[in-house]
This record gives sequence, C-alpha cells and structure tokens, in this order.
Amino acid sequence: MASYAVGDIQGCLEPLKALLDKVSFSSTDTLWVAGDLVNRGPHSLETLRFIKSLGDQCKVVLGNHDLHLLALNSTDAQLKPSDTLFPIFAAHDRTPLLTWLQSQPMLHYDAALDTVMTHAGVPPCWNLQQAQTHAKALQDILQSDKATSFFATMYGNQPDLWHEHLTGMDRLRCITNYFTRMRFITPQGRLNLTYSGKPDSSTDEPSSLLPWFDLPSAVTSRQVFGHWAALQGETGKEHIINLDMGCVWGGRLKLIRLDDSRCFSVGC
Repeated sequence: MASYAVGDIQGCLEPLKALLDKVSFSSTDTLWVAGDLVNRGPHSLETLRFIKSLGDQCKVVLGNHDLHLLALNSTDAQLKPSDTLFPIFAAHDRTPLLTWLQSQPMLHYDAALDTVMTHAGVPPCWNLQQAQTHAKALQDILQSDKATSFFATMYGNQPDLWHEHLTGMDRLRCITNYFTRMRFITPQGRLNLTYSGKPDSSTDEPSSLLPWFDLPSAVTSRQVFGHWAALQGETGKEHIINLDMGCVWGGRLKLIRLDDSRCFSVGC
C-alpha cells in the first residue's frame, strides 16, 4: 500500500498510465493529483473519466485549468482556440464528470504523512489551519447556488495581496489566485501573476520578486504542488516538492511516492 502524487496531467493520459505502470500502481495504492487534470493535452475527456473511475483511491485538488473548464460550463462562455476541451462538452457523461470535478477541494492534507497538496502552493501569509479554512470557504461556494456568480467574476489579478478584511468576490478571487496561480510574490506576500519563468533566469524579472517557497512560512508540513513548469520539478527544498515538469509541453510527467519521497518520471 503506497501513496503517490502526480503533477499537472493536462489531458496527457497515456504518459500517466505509463507512469502508473512503471510503479506497479495497484488497487491498494492511492494517487494524489495536484490539479490541472485537463486542457492543452490530447485526452482531457479520457483523463477525467480515468481519474473519476479511481474513486476513493484518488485525492484531487483543483487547478486553474480545472476551474477554467468549470467556469466555461457554468457560464456558457466561448472556448478559446487554445482550449482542448471540446470533447468534454460533447460527451454523453459531461454532467456527471463536471459535477464530480466541481466537488473536488482546493487543498488536501494527510496528517499521517504530514503532507499538504495544493495546485500552486500555500502562501507564506497563511498557516496550515488558515489555508484549510480558506480552501473550505472556496469549496463551499463551488458547492452552493452562488457558484455561477463566482465563476462569472473569478478571473482577474486583483486584489493581489491578502488581508483579513477582504470580503465578497475580492476575497474569493484572492484565495483562488493564491491556491491556483501563485508563482512569484514580493517579500510582503503580494502576488505577481505576470512572470512565470524560472527564478533568476529572466532579465525581465523584477529583483523584488521571489518564488513563494523562498519566503518564511508558518506551514512546516511537506508540501506538494504543480503549476510551475519552468521549475522542472526542482525547488531546492526537501519539504517543498514541485511536480510539474511540463509534460504537456514535451517535458516529463513526474510522480513522487510520498511514503519514501522516491521520484519517478516518464517522457511525454
């Protein structure tokens, strides 16, 4: 019995299956998925079906591409040419698939493994209890009759700094952006949602920006996250584990066995 965590699948189902075969994934094992199950890759529909079919064997958190799919479904917005989501909207099982996806949380924590999973990370301004509270608040909205209103105003880069007196959609948008879009932040915790490259590799990167995991954090648990392909799975920190190696862009799909921290990957 083992627990594994995988990064951004983004519709790359065949590499995922090859990776699970590589570790002899069995019915007694558990798979954690760090968000972005869909979009950009060739098999988003089939990926949703496969992950959903794992039932309780799978622990999923939502990423920005998953929220984008749910927003399109909720608001009947126009798909972009870069989206690869058309088969989902034409599928006979679209409704149960997207109902299942919308029921997934923003954060998963396992006390026995002392490991927390989110899509983009936990901002240094929150401790674990605060992060769990904010994740639950967002999950509750997604499960309520306010979900459509949330999706209609979900997009945007403001507010870019957390403070407790944020209310309404500003508060929810800020929580969403921290959990699903965060990469670089300022020492004060202000989000920068423009730069997505590798730290210290871009002359355009302001010197005031830092990877979120380079700032002191109240979260001492091991963290696993995806979202940031430019990191190529490396953070330089043993307890902060990036799982996104850009599979959908021709990189690799990465899996970590949480029980002993051994990593596996396959080319895409």
